[in-house]
Amino acid sequence: MTVGVVFDSAGTLLRTFRVAKDVVRQELLLDVETTLLTFTSPDRVLIVLHARSRDLMAEGADELLSEFLINHSVGFGIACSRRVITADVIGEILYHDRQARMGDIQECIRTVWDHCRKEAVVAMDSGAIIDLKSEKIEYVITSGGRPFPGAKETITNLHRMGIATYIASGDREAKLEKIADFLGIPRDRVFGIATPEIKAQIVQELKKEHSIVVMVGDGINDLAAFARADIAILTEQQQARRPQELYNQADFVVSSVSEVFDVIQRICTTDHDLCPAGNAL
Repeated sequence: MTVGVVFDSAGTLLRTFRVAKDVVRQELLLDVETTLLTFTSPDRVLIVLHARSRDLMAEGADELLSEFLINHSVGFGIACSRRVITADVIGEILYHDRQARMGDIQECIRTVWDHCRKEAVVAMDSGAIIDLKSEKIEYVITSGGRPFPGAKETITNLHRMGIATYIASGDREAKLEKIADFLGIPRDRVFGIATPEIKAQIVQELKKEHSIVVMVGDGINDLAAFARADIAILTEQQQARRPQELYNQADFVVSSVSEVFDVIQRICTTDHDLCPAGNAL
């Protein structure tokens, strides 16, 4: 009998600074919640680009983003959407867009880097919000994250209790693996580019391996996984506006990721068989 704990990354394990640029209005939005921005319209889809920041910064500012993606064979992953949509539909819009330019996404990257550059560990991702109705890129996005104080200690303490930890996130897998290495989470327990539905599926599948599966998250894209988990923990460490549905679905609300360990300890106090301390992972 075991416990498995699934963590979202941005806003849960990582203090994340996100910048979005409205490519029509040429307006920069600082420290924006991209999942909430996506969920405000059923026609919006948040995607993550499989591209390194240094490569995106190396191109001319006037080049179309779509041309760069085609020329460099850059793929993408669907991170968040309110409807079921195929990658082919998104690719058709993304690779034929004539609106977003490299300078737009470069401005986002520079802004995030200026904010995060002094951190010891920084993981960055870039992407876009596609509008299905207009069939264009509506926003380009960059996020930069650093582990919250106490995140590494929380993972270490859970492992000492014999508890398996996982990451399931809409972020790019290469970014997540960098963070997982720092936190001490095995790479084979990292699930990247996970949409809300895929997060829920991951939780469901882990129920076959563990007696109790705990989902720890902070945003609307964790709601479906909360519903599937045996225990849902909502973290408020990243200051943001959260819909009431998250609070309604959560079994516990904590102010920091460090408190997750206290919650798990309480679970193990109730049933000692769930957490045999010192079990090899």
